[in-house]
Amino acid sequence: MLISTKGRYALRVMLELAQGAPDECMPLPLIAARQGISEKYLESIIAVLARAGLVEGQRGKGGGYRLSRRAEDYSVGEIVRLTEGSLAPVSCLTGENTCPRAERCLSLPVWERLDALINDYLDGVSLADLLAEGGGA
Repeated sequence: MLISTKGRYALRVMLELAQGAPDECMPLPLIAARQGISEKYLESIIAVLARAGLVEGQRGKGGGYRLSRRAEDYSVGEIVRLTEGSLAPVSCLTGENTCPRAERCLSLPVWERLDALINDYLDGVSLADLLAEGGGA
């Protein structure tokens, strides 16, 4: 499993927004400048986050983006899965396992346990946890 730039940037954007005042919007150019992300690429990431309801956008003066929930209500797993899809370490765990060897596969249990560990860990870390640890944007 390798997290793409899109997944890593989505987490950074969410952390940046989590550091802002809850009722104030942060303009896209400011987020892009602070994170060193091109505005064009950031627009595509924000669009995914907004469609999923993780962020809210506001147009006009004072516009920009903000979190739609409190920072403690977002898990890293939720954010990364949104941009990456499955976090499964092997393809046979990314949906219905149609592998003809699945029933007799001796290595499948190790991949299933690894998948559970990855998801449990990432789901157990919130944006608020990262900010409290000083690992913010």
